[in-house]
Amino acid sequence: MDTVHSEVRGNRLLALLDDDSLRALAPRLVPVPLALREDLYLEQAPMTHAWFPTAGVLSMLGSAAAQTDVEVATIGSEGMLGVGLLLGAQLSFGRVFVQVEGTGWRMSAADLRECVAAQPPFGRVLHRYANALMVQIAQGTACNRAHAVEQRCARWLLQTHDRVDGDEFDLTQEFLAQMLGERRATVNQVAGSLQQRGLIRYSRGRIQVTDRDGLEAAACRCYGFVRTEYARMLSPPA
Repeated sequence: MDTVHSEVRGNRLLALLDDDSLRALAPRLVPVPLALREDLYLEQAPMTHAWFPTAGVLSMLGSAAAQTDVEVATIGSEGMLGVGLLLGAQLSFGRVFVQVEGTGWRMSAADLRECVAAQPPFGRVLHRYANALMVQIAQGTACNRAHAVEQRCARWLLQTHDRVDGDEFDLTQEFLAQMLGERRATVNQVAGSLQQRGLIRYSRGRIQVTDRDGLEAAACRCYGFVRTEYARMLSPPA
């Protein structure tokens, strides 16, 4: 395939498609940068496009009705932003922004619906992803209720680490506290403990994962459960 098609396969969902399906989709996909803190969806605003990241991380927040910013899911190159469009929604339930800058492909909402109808393999891949995303959201809700802050912090760091190149990424403790729905002082204490144990290194708003195995041991079982579901979703169709 040509260079454009090879670049499209930088998104792991699109990479699951056969050459003919991908060739049909490619003209509808526009390459875009994903700028740090850029808002892609706003709560109760129209979802005009879907995004397929090839690098970077998107953060989905719950409704402002919760009265605080709490992350409900993250999306990287393994997924897409726009499951609501796939399921017939027109407005976003919450805000979605770029947590770690990167790149991706954008498709209009109208093109997404047309392509799903015209390309059954595309629809099947997106529905499999929708199921995995729902598992992530549901398990995250249970995790926030049942597990200690340190376990949830380790899980969050692992999920972000999975979606970036290398072992380092930008992250302030204030931002991490917002995503976990905890006080900054609590998160500072937890991050300090993880650093003292040699699992991470934190300096000037940048996190480095220094002991991946140790961080997995510190996380709750929710991390492995969700990762397994995504691995199943990303396996080639039978």
